[in-house]
Amino acid sequence: MTEIRTRWIDGMQFLSISSGGHPLVMDVSPDGGGRGEGIGPMELMLHALAGCTGVDVVSILQKKRQPLKGLEIRVKGERRQEYPRVYSRIEIEYIFKGKCLDPKAVEQAIKLSEDKYCSVKATLASFAQIHSSYRIVDEEE
Repeated sequence: MTEIRTRWIDGMQFLSISSGGHPLVMDVSPDGGGRGEGIGPMELMLHALAGCTGVDVVSILQKKRQPLKGLEIRVKGERRQEYPRVYSRIEIEYIFKGKCLDPKAVEQAIKLSEDKYCSVKATLASFAQIHSSYRIVDEEE
C-alpha cells in the first residue's frame, strides 16, 4: 500500500511528501482563494496522466528498438461546471522526436499504454472522454 503525507501550510497551500520522500507543493489559483504558488490538485491529475502514459510509451518503444530521442506530452483538460467539477474531456498530444521512427510502432505503443497499462488513464476514463493524437518530428541525432 502506498502512503503519502500532506500538511497544510497556510491559505490554500499544502505540502505533500511522497512515499519516497519527494516534496510537492499544491495551491489553488487566486480566484479559488489561493496564491497560485503550487500545482493545483486537479491539474496534478493531468500531470499524472502524462507521466503514466509517458513511462509506458517510452518503455514500449525502447523494447521495440525505436530510435526515440525525445517525447513531449501535452495534456489539456476541460472540467464540467457542476460540482464535483470533474474532467469531462481530456486531450493528449504526444510529440515524438527521433530519426526514422516507425509510425506503426508509435501507434501500438500509445494504444498499449492507453488501453492496457496506464492506470491513471483507466481511472480518468471512467468519467471523462479522452482523445489522443500524435506527431513525429523526424530529427537527426
